Amino acid sequence: MAESYPEDLRYHPDHDWARVEGDEAVFGITWYAQDALGEVVFFDPPKVGASVTKDQAYAEVESVKAVSDVFAPLSGEILAVNEGLSDGPETINADPYGEGWLVRVKLSDPGELDSLLDVNAYRDLLKS
Repeated sequence: MAESYPEDLRYHPDHDWARVEGDEAVFGITWYAQDALGEVVFFDPPKVGASVTKDQAYAEVESVKAVSDVFAPLSGEILAVNEGLSDGPETINADPYGEGWLVRVKLSDPGELDSLLDVNAYRDLLKS
């Protein structure tokens, strides 16, 4: 898959993305993050109902190279976890913005969105 960063997403400097839909958001990791990790072999998700806090680790992704924390781009409550990743964690590599999403969250502070990067700012971060 070619490097890509969809324009409709907001980005966290720790290479996580949020797709905001009203007062909910879907979180995942960026193309850059999955590329740096290498082949993902395990996703350890949070429990539905758990709270996540912006900038704090909420899950782990294990690759053939390392175990990495996944950081929440925004705060809220976990509404759903991508159950498909338990059998097919490599989907995170193949389709990080689609089938490779990680969790859906009910946002507790939508104003936090203002602190995330748009696609141009995220691309600038990657170049620096």
